[in-house]
Amino acid sequence: MQIVVQKFGGTSVQSEENRKHVVKHIKNALMQEYKLVVVVSALGRKPDPYATDTLLGLVNYPAGKSSAREIDMLLSCGEVISSVVLSNELKKQHISSTALTGAQAGFITNDDFNQARIKAVHPERIIKELEKHDVVVVAGFQGQTEDGEITTIGRGGSDTTAAALGAALAAERIEIFTDVNGIMTADPRVVETARPLDVVTYTEICNLAYQGAKVVHPRAVEIAMQSKIPMRVRSTYSQEEGTLVTSSRVQEAGMDVTERLITGIAHISSITQIRVQAKEEAYRLQSEVFKAMAESGISVDFINISPTGVAYTVPERHTEKAVHILKTLGFYPEITENCAKVSAVGAGMTGVPGVASMIVQALTDAEVQILQSADSHTTIWVLVNNKDLKAAVNALHEVFELSGLQKQS
Repeated sequence: MQIVVQKFGGTSVQSEENRKHVVKHIKNALMQEYKLVVVVSALGRKPDPYATDTLLGLVNYPAGKSSAREIDMLLSCGEVISSVVLSNELKKQHISSTALTGAQAGFITNDDFNQARIKAVHPERIIKELEKHDVVVVAGFQGQTEDGEITTIGRGGSDTTAAALGAALAAERIEIFTDVNGIMTADPRVVETARPLDVVTYTEICNLAYQGAKVVHPRAVEIAMQSKIPMRVRSTYSQEEGTLVTSSRVQEAGMDVTERLITGIAHISSITQIRVQAKEEAYRLQSEVFKAMAESGISVDFINISPTGVAYTVPERHTEKAVHILKTLGFYPEITENCAKVSAVGAGMTGVPGVASMIVQALTDAEVQILQSADSHTTIWVLVNNKDLKAAVNALHEVFELSGLQKQS
């Protein structure tokens, strides 16, 4: 039995008209003699009646009195409704189909409600259903604990559901259908000349996703990478192949990765830079600052540590809380609000001199001030003012000639 896993997001299944495109993709895969496991998100987006944020509004979340366990009971309904609706559409098209909840599909999670982690996937029920049906539609984003409590697995959970099923079923591939035709060289809302990519590596798309690209959730990519299952990111509204995510651009595209220094430019806005200078005992400052942030549940990023102090960023919404904590500890933080993190990602930069110089020169020419920087083997990050975000992303997109990126065959 050859299995393909397909995932369709909320807007793809939002309306009867949109679901016609979904059914077409399913039919195309069936014509290739695959059995299909189709993962769906909740129907549409707020204010659609069964969208995740609409359901949260029913209990005035987060100000309401519902427990985290009850919130998961509520949220799981959105995807369950979506799975039954799509299964019904398929049956109307004479396609043999059945719908399953995440629990029925075999997802076992821990009990960290609202952001549960998958502990195991037992696909036996799915396999039995595929012996009777051509398509099994699974409600994404959810599972159950070993005690039978309903859980949800956080934002991006339907992507993660699809990847986990792909791994558990040893699928031929995982297809993530979205509103755009694959993974772009940058956010097309920021860079008008952004182009879709034919092939990226798992590592590249993980880095792009963690740095702000929202096409596919990085947890899903990591699961696919561990299982060595190819993933395609495609548009629901097109028959084009989209972007292949795999282990090596060399293997799939017949090219040396160094021919493409940078794969894409990602960004995250609305963050705050915090600098804390040490007057004495710098080692105490370093340990106390980050311990205090962790104990307060504040996620820190873009960390620079020096003998004289530390610099890091926090999401804008945590600024006031972080500053209060630092002052309580006797520190005097310097705050720069309204910042953005811009990241140049590409496997081809590893070991190649001059990439950082190109970035600095491009931003200097665009009159963009660099507030902070850091790098790894495949990513270089710069922190800039929010007002300079568009100029920075466009400057880097241009200097690495991503607009003229030609499709590789």
